Amino acid sequence: MSQSTEIEFKTMVSARDFKRIMTYYHVTAENITQQTNCYFDTPDKKLKKANAGLRIRLLPEYAEVTLKTPQKEGLLETTERLTPTEAQNYVKLQQVPKDGPVEKKLATLDVAITQLHIISQLTTKRAEFPINAGLLALDESFYGKSGHDFELELEVKDIKTGKAAFDQLLEELNLPYLPAENKISRSLKKMQS
Repeated sequence: MSQSTEIEFKTMVSARDFKRIMTYYHVTAENITQQTNCYFDTPDKKLKKANAGLRIRLLPEYAEVTLKTPQKEGLLETTERLTPTEAQNYVKLQQVPKDGPVEKKLATLDVAITQLHIISQLTTKRAEFPINAGLLALDESFYGKSGHDFELELEVKDIKTGKAAFDQLLEELNLPYLPAENKISRSLKKMQS
């Protein structure tokens, strides 16, 4: 189990700009990892109402369940590592691990794991690497049959210096700022369209 604060800045990018950024950073197919996110909520949307998000992320070599909850600066991420087989079973059953830190944190939001069900799923091809300003992620996300989008994300340690670094990065890459909702919101909207 781990807990960490996530502070990130993100922007949507066009397909053309995405390709240009990948070239700028010399990203090749070997640098890209595919991940699938399965998002959970209760029928009455308790997590959404609490501005929280819960997902199981399946990666090639491991998986994890992560609950993101708001705090003063950024989001508190409570994460439990899983094997791919464990994660696939939880997804199949639309459940998360019992008696762990994620379940305990969910209880503080008045959410029982028996209330949860999968509300959305997406697959992302991600290139992630450190730059001077923080951890840069370039994401191409696929939403079922309803399309895909491109996003640049910068994860930082400090909100103030991180924002300045993000603005500088956009300027350096000659990118307009295009507000990016979180992936769960985008996924739900794509499913409805």
